[in-house]
Amino acid sequence: MNMNVETITVNGKTYYSQTQQEQITGDLKIVVLQRGWCLIGRFSQDGTRCFLKNAQVIRRWGTTKGLGELALEGKKKETILDATNGVVEFDVLTMVLSISAKDSVWAGL
Repeated sequence: MNMNVETITVNGKTYYSQTQQEQITGDLKIVVLQRGWCLIGRFSQDGTRCFLKNAQVIRRWGTTKGLGELALEGKKKETILDATNGVVEFDVLTMVLSISAKDSVWAGL
């Protein structure tokens, strides 16, 4: 038997398959979380639960003007991104800030 499970709900919490082939939608945002984690991806929110789909961790900014430069101009030569292989989920209270990013300079996210 071949089963293809995209989501599963346990005790009221929904988990998403890493191989889920859904259309990636949502505003493109750079999100800074507590303890200095910086990520970029398609942001959505359900109550206090936040999601970044197609997310990447920004390990090295590679900028001279900070995260705003990345948001407006895209990845730089020195920027290092690490794939997350799925949806990053976090509570809204762990978010320090978010910056809207320009879609046209972040092709593929």
